[in-house]
Amino acid sequence: MRERRRLLGFILTRILLLTLLLTATLILKAKSPASIAEWLFPRFLLLLASAYLFSGASLVVAWLNRRLIRPLACLQVIWDLLFVTALLIITGGIGSPFSFLYLLAVVNASVLLTRREALYAASLCGILYGALLDLQFYALLEPLGLSQAQAGQYGAGYIFYTIFVNIAAFYLAALLTGYLTERAMISERALEEKAVDYDELARLYSAIVSSISSGLLTLDPQRRIRVFNASAEQLTGITQEVAYGRRLEELLPEFLPVLHRLRVRAEVTLFRESGQPRIIGCSATTLSDREGEEAGLIINFQDVTELKQMEDELKRADRLAAVGELSARIAHEIRNPLASISGSVQLIAQDRAIQGEERQLLDIVVKETERLNHLITDFLAYARPRPPRRTAVPLGLMIDDLKSLLRTDPRFRRIVINRGFSDDATVLVDVDQWTQVLWNIFVNGAEAMPDGGEITVTCQRLTGEEGKGDGASWVEVTIADSGTGMSAEELAGIFEPFFSTKRGGSGLGLATVYRIVEGHGGHVRVESAPGGGTRFLIYLPE
Repeated sequence: MRERRRLLGFILTRILLLTLLLTATLILKAKSPASIAEWLFPRFLLLLASAYLFSGASLVVAWLNRRLIRPLACLQVIWDLLFVTALLIITGGIGSPFSFLYLLAVVNASVLLTRREALYAASLCGILYGALLDLQFYALLEPLGLSQAQAGQYGAGYIFYTIFVNIAAFYLAALLTGYLTERAMISERALEEKAVDYDELARLYSAIVSSISSGLLTLDPQRRIRVFNASAEQLTGITQEVAYGRRLEELLPEFLPVLHRLRVRAEVTLFRESGQPRIIGCSATTLSDREGEEAGLIINFQDVTELKQMEDELKRADRLAAVGELSARIAHEIRNPLASISGSVQLIAQDRAIQGEERQLLDIVVKETERLNHLITDFLAYARPRPPRRTAVPLGLMIDDLKSLLRTDPRFRRIVINRGFSDDATVLVDVDQWTQVLWNIFVNGAEAMPDGGEITVTCQRLTGEEGKGDGASWVEVTIADSGTGMSAEELAGIFEPFFSTKRGGSGLGLATVYRIVEGHGGHVRVESAPGGGTRFLIYLPE
């Protein structure tokens, strides 16, 4: 490819030079006597026409066939030598001002070929030029228009001196241009190799930056964004076209604290267009230039929302397992004396001698012991749930049975329970435990809607990446209410035992839901906002 470019450039240069010679010939014809012009001009035109024709043909061949580049380059050098010799003959031989064109032929040989071929061309130049002057001196070229008188007036010594000086110049030009050409070719090859390496490195860098799952952005010293990869677009919801050139503080001000703690992992909260907060783990490091000076910053960040949720769930599971084991033992110890107290109080209350205020106090004791026993029963169901006996159950049938049970509950008088799934939807669950799950969530939703509202249940199957991303099939059951919703603080402790925002609530209903779903091998998420209702998303394996 390099040889082809050099040859094409050489041919185009020759065409330009021929054009200059033609212009000079026209000027010479206008200023010369008529006899000289009539003799000189036709020969010039014939020589220039042949040179144009040869150059044009060479240009076409070099463009069409790359295999003929080297033979064509040798032919170009030979043609130049013959062209210059013919031009010297036409323009007076020893008195011609165009003998310097031999040097251009030598230079062209160095550029198109190698130093050795350039020395060959210098030798040919010396032979041709020396033979031309000698033959003119001995009157052997008079038929071509070169007179001996013109050569004779210079003398043999001058002619020998001229030949020697020109031959020396030819060889010096061949050596110097050959050396420079070789150095230029070595530099050109090295540059091309570096360019190839740079292109490969640039492509590799672009592929890595665009394909990594982590968000990556770079900042210049003025904190303007320069690189913003595809993962950064996905995590932030901002396109690269929008981000490029913008200052970090006006586009992503949440990342500013990270810049003051380089190489320290931090977590920030980003709010997407949907309004859902995402926890982003990020770190920043300096970007150095070739001299080691600071040229900007690199910020690497990932979405760790699900990881944080899993971490919280694991911590909660470990904590609840330990607390549940201890609490179950204590609950059993409390339940036995509580039963004795309740039975004794009931026997005392049967005495007819007890009337009025005393009987009222005994009724309170019996009532509170029953409430305490109910609380312990719920707590034991939470602390030590039995292994589920899973069977395929129609979800619609379970909800219809549950609606029949809730019909007499005053909390559900103005509550409408809607089904958003087909009649053939089934879930693989323990019927008793799953009924308890639905009961607890329905009661939680009804208590959040004291003035009435709707509870909507939907069901759909998820596969592959739609589920947990493990390729397994899952069933997603969503229970949504139109209640008052919950704050972020309430959401953080919603599954904690004994955590309740309702007056008189035990705080075990949703904690039991969590344990039962976990026992089925599933997981549960809650989405809520103040005034926006609450959605329970339960994922069960098929």
